[in-house]
Amino acid sequence: MNGTPQIHLEGKVAIVTGASRGIGEAIAKSFARHGAKVVIASRKIDGLDRVVREIEAAGGQALAVAAHTGHEGQVAELVGKAVAHFGQVDVLVNNAATNPYFGPMMNLDWGAWDKTFDVNVKGYFTATREVVRHLYSRKAPGAIVNVASVVGFMGSPLQGIYGMTKAAVISMTKTLAMELGSAGIRVNAIAPGLVETKFASALTQNDEVMKQVMERTALKRIGQPEDISGAALYLASDASSFMTGHVMTIDAGWTVGI
Repeated sequence: MNGTPQIHLEGKVAIVTGASRGIGEAIAKSFARHGAKVVIASRKIDGLDRVVREIEAAGGQALAVAAHTGHEGQVAELVGKAVAHFGQVDVLVNNAATNPYFGPMMNLDWGAWDKTFDVNVKGYFTATREVVRHLYSRKAPGAIVNVASVVGFMGSPLQGIYGMTKAAVISMTKTLAMELGSAGIRVNAIAPGLVETKFASALTQNDEVMKQVMERTALKRIGQPEDISGAALYLASDASSFMTGHVMTIDAGWTVGI
């Protein structure tokens, strides 16, 4: 590679799941600002339309596609629509996730178990496989970015099933990095700490949890979605062309001591 690789996504098309708000929205907007054509997905189209309007108002290009990543057929349609509209897909950000149960693992019901694994693990793998098949057909390199969580590294009381799925995402990231590297397809992950989103509101609005976070984190604050988007941009861009199988922890120092 000649010269210093730049952090931009000019000429690339990226799919970002779970992009109607929070971390996914921040990543999609960052990608668009840095030159990518962005396909944003979520279960409902309403929130996506707003994000598309805001991206386009800022001079970017975006397409909204309603898709439940826990349903294989809808994921295939998502990738198909992205290719039909923009001609290709180069980057996938697996961000869509669910956490329907908050409480002791012994009280978990199988419905919540199945829903969490279907979206957080099967959904990530299904989207990755569809994009990889497309990249294979083009004989093109690509970048997969999986949004995991620091709870995938540790015991996480009251979030046990969610933590299990994020540990699975971390394992999947490393294995796929090894399996896909020879094709020029890089697979990395981001492990955010506590970020202020609607998804995490059960934690960010809990005074006892916030007290523990402030005591434990080196930076003494929780994250904002934009704190995560820069890492996703780096991992999606050619600036990280020598990186694969890595899990980038962004948690204000929450896990420094473990």
